[in-house]
Amino acid sequence: DVARRELRGMWLATVANTDWPSRPGLSAAAQRDELAARLDEAVERRLNAVFLQVRPTADALWPSPYEPWAACLTGTQGKDPGWDPLGTAVREAHDRGLELHAWFNPYRVANHTDPGRLAASHPARRNPGWVVPYGGRLYYNPGLPEVRAFVQDAMLDAVRRYDVDAVHWDDYFYPYPVAGQDFADGAAYAAHGADFPDRAAWRRDNTDRLVRETAERLAALKPGVRFGISPFGVWRNAATDPAGSPTRAGVQTYDDLYADTRGWIRNGWIDYVVPQLYWHIGNAAADYAALVPWWSETVRGTGVDLFIGEALYKCGDPAQPEAWQDPAELSRHLDFAARYDQVRGHVYFSAKSVAADRIGAMDRLVADHYRSRTRPPGGVR
Repeated sequence: DVARRELRGMWLATVANTDWPSRPGLSAAAQRDELAARLDEAVERRLNAVFLQVRPTADALWPSPYEPWAACLTGTQGKDPGWDPLGTAVREAHDRGLELHAWFNPYRVANHTDPGRLAASHPARRNPGWVVPYGGRLYYNPGLPEVRAFVQDAMLDAVRRYDVDAVHWDDYFYPYPVAGQDFADGAAYAAHGADFPDRAAWRRDNTDRLVRETAERLAALKPGVRFGISPFGVWRNAATDPAGSPTRAGVQTYDDLYADTRGWIRNGWIDYVVPQLYWHIGNAAADYAALVPWWSETVRGTGVDLFIGEALYKCGDPAQPEAWQDPAELSRHLDFAARYDQVRGHVYFSAKSVAADRIGAMDRLVADHYRSRTRPPGGVR
């Protein structure tokens, strides 16, 4: 049976060695073998796209003139791993009929607050005024035009060098709020925020600029490369904004992360969106069955493809609600989403869970929905 074209993806996270490499400091050959095994697992599950995190903490999985080699490879940021992971991943993915979406994190610098632990050459050490410590981590300040230009240059270098299928971002723009802490961008706001009614509007404009400028530069550099973002699953709750979703989520991207995800879709700045709908069907605060229709309506008529981010990692996790102990939960998600024409596929977090498949939820989903391979929509492969 020829399946309808749809995206079937998995995220392959490298930050803190989440999915790959299994630990820092493996030989180049061992790293390559592990990467090939992850790609083979995607093929076995009849997936057709891999979202590889190539810039986890303002460092790089390719020989970048802008940023040091990623710490997740060798254990030492800036140390050459002896091979080119991104170049290899693109070639190996394409050889297997998989799209390779290069996943970048724009602003995260470190999962600690000590600049002295960064590689000596790290741009965050050379430009200490670019960096804000917050919630036990270091971030580039999105309010500085020179930071926005730099992170775009660093990310687009990978597009210039490699035949990636897409530029992909996750849900981190301004950091998730930490109780009792302020993101110290007062000086940047004083310098650049005069045209805005308040700091929130200025911050949202900063994020908008990053998205819009990246879209424009990407289209000029390689028009065939797609641009997609995977935001937290709630733009705003309906109680906050009548245009919002029928949810009561504790985080709203528009208000808390200064990310107007709905606006980017309506402005056509992105090619696809992958909201992280990491809740079960029937969740009281954020119901999967309430959010799929809302996102479907949001993309309708815009030309932006909608793929749903799925929380495979929750399946069989004893800390999760009862729904996630049922191996059929994710398969039911696909049944539900199939009722909405705007949904063009699903992406699973993350590769380790695709392989381990703790309670057989992935096996069940593949048996029910992925009986044959298919091509992603809009893709050229």
